[in-house]
Amino acid sequence: MLSVVCPDDIIIVNACGGPCRESYTYDDVQETSVFLLRKTKYRPAIGIICGSGLGSLADSLTDKECFPYEDVPHFPVSTVRGHTGQLVFGLLDGVPVMCMQGRFHYYEGYPICKCAMPVRVMKMVGVKYLIATNAAGGLNEKYKVGDIMVIKDHVNFMGFAGVNPLRGPNDERFGPRFPAVSKAYDASLRAAAMKIGRDLGIEDSLHEGVYTCLGGPNFETVAELSAMKILGIDAVGMSTVHEVIVACHSGMTVFAFSLITNKCVTTYDEEVVANHEEVIEAGREREDVLKAFVSNLVQHIRNNPPGK
Repeated sequence: MLSVVCPDDIIIVNACGGPCRESYTYDDVQETSVFLLRKTKYRPAIGIICGSGLGSLADSLTDKECFPYEDVPHFPVSTVRGHTGQLVFGLLDGVPVMCMQGRFHYYEGYPICKCAMPVRVMKMVGVKYLIATNAAGGLNEKYKVGDIMVIKDHVNFMGFAGVNPLRGPNDERFGPRFPAVSKAYDASLRAAAMKIGRDLGIEDSLHEGVYTCLGGPNFETVAELSAMKILGIDAVGMSTVHEVIVACHSGMTVFAFSLITNKCVTTYDEEVVANHEEVIEAGREREDVLKAFVSNLVQHIRNNPPGK
């Protein structure tokens, strides 16, 4: 059997102490999707990834069907506080959606291809539109804690070092060998999101910007942040980019945004340091706004499918 995405079928020990296959195959993803389709009545076209402190988005679904990650074939298990660790199918204001309530990170010990594997599952379940959310540090001086940054592009620092979810043999059933990602974040959905922000009265706290993903789990040094600022990066996190790459490889339409949960420390004389508690708290404080923002975007996608 061809091993897809990662070159070797290596057994490693995951963050929970159990075995975790380094790679996965098309048949693995198909087995996972068939398992879910047999368990749920929903056939959602929209998938949502809920980042740190943003799990309440999944909690707001009605008529929910929940599947803990440990019960889903071939899935890793989320180990980060603030990530519940389950797939949730349900209705968001009447629209069927599939949510990841908690994601997987490279710093947890999982290979990058495994971190992005759930996007493959979403695609095979029938998801066409991916909404990826994350908590991020605001590097742009204009950003405040609680602001929302619509991602217009990213810088894949991990990819510069060869840490890419598409590394290894390519199975054409997943997508092409060399996918383009220059238009990874759908322009029509970004424009719709900015209009939604104006309609909700949050235009002063809504921005478009460039995101980057670092390996973590430590927060960044002042020198690192200063270098990224020179490169035009607006927000910094530890997720999303590899998921978006896989979504593009799969032919999905992508929208992503960051909740700015802390200001990046960019001078040596600042006494405040970044911490995970402020990430969780910022998510709680903006729950209602985020639910309204995402719900309106979901309605827009249902009524005005991009590309049609």
